[in-house]
Amino acid sequence: MLKAIEIKPDVFWVGGIDWNERNFHGYTTERGSTYNAYLILDEKITLIDTCKKPFTGELIERIGTIVDPASIDYIVSNHVEMDHSGGLPALAEIAPKATIVTGAPKGIQGLRAHYGDGLNLVGMKTGDTLEIGKRTLAFVQTPMVHWPDSMVTYDEYDQILFSNDAFGQHYASSKRFDDEVGLPEVLVQAQKYYANIVMPYGKNVEAALKALSGLSFDMIAPAHGIIWRSHVPEILEMYKKWSSGIPEEYALVVYDSMWHTTEAMATEITEAFIEMGIPARLLDLKVNHISDIMAEVLNARYIAVGSPTLNKTMMPTVASFLCYMRGLAPAGRVGIPFGSYGWAPMGPNEVYQALESCKFTLPEAPLTHQWVEDEEGLNALHDAIVDYVSLFHERA
Repeated sequence: MLKAIEIKPDVFWVGGIDWNERNFHGYTTERGSTYNAYLILDEKITLIDTCKKPFTGELIERIGTIVDPASIDYIVSNHVEMDHSGGLPALAEIAPKATIVTGAPKGIQGLRAHYGDGLNLVGMKTGDTLEIGKRTLAFVQTPMVHWPDSMVTYDEYDQILFSNDAFGQHYASSKRFDDEVGLPEVLVQAQKYYANIVMPYGKNVEAALKALSGLSFDMIAPAHGIIWRSHVPEILEMYKKWSSGIPEEYALVVYDSMWHTTEAMATEITEAFIEMGIPARLLDLKVNHISDIMAEVLNARYIAVGSPTLNKTMMPTVASFLCYMRGLAPAGRVGIPFGSYGWAPMGPNEVYQALESCKFTLPEAPLTHQWVEDEEGLNALHDAIVDYVSLFHERA
């Protein structure tokens, strides 16, 4: 039998563990995920969030080890997205007296759009509260972290912030807490999560952190991954850093290659960064997934992207990466487009245009080489990188 896990007295984790999830909207989830829900026992029994629809049975079974699910009085829906709200229709049917509490107006609008008008909905705005007995839950709307309806729920009595997607990770584990798993692994997954889901909304994250700064809590219970109890200051500090949008003196060289000329260029560019004392990583798109690369982009100031010319355009792997990166909108980066060609430098030119659309700072033209790279050409490329990057590195 599946069990609920008590995270504080009379507060239980009752979510679902998705051990086999490997792709979440194009973001690889090599460690699976969880869909966290939390049950609070008080005069009014309250469920914080539900789960992705296929895990509804797991959620109900865990609740059933603590209380009869039909006895639930309130269901708080912090987020409309279906990996959070997919269990709502079934819970509403099992617990017909339950009131569903969500953000107003966006949460109400979103839940009705997904599930019709049959749900018993009550809207909450920032500063609104809900008394459930000795506990009073407070609500803070966090729009665009990462949907317009997003909000968090604060339980002052237990000093818990039910943080919705913020501070989450796609990480499946039999353990529930940060100190049981280990901080380095959790931070790796939290960084990848932020980079692939939250990065475009840095200003909104900063506003949310400011709104939450007056609250006192010693536990953060997100909608995905492990619960923060021993490393709350660390994850708050990382969100402050990531949301600032200020990158580190760190370089990524991302490329694909056909007959190794662009690969040779990528290697030389990487060596130029290293010679300048700038940490760098070389990432071949044939073997590195774009969502893993984005976790590195989050901190990197310099983004060099290379492609040869294939059928009058850049390679599909490079185009996919650039499209994905543009949507996640990293700002304040220095771009370096490069690549090889046979008849015309159409591939590198398209890389240039794509980086331009990302609003990166760019050189006057892409760095290109025709046909097979040679020592003279690589030396010239090395010098060009040093000259260009010095314009920014000396000011860092």
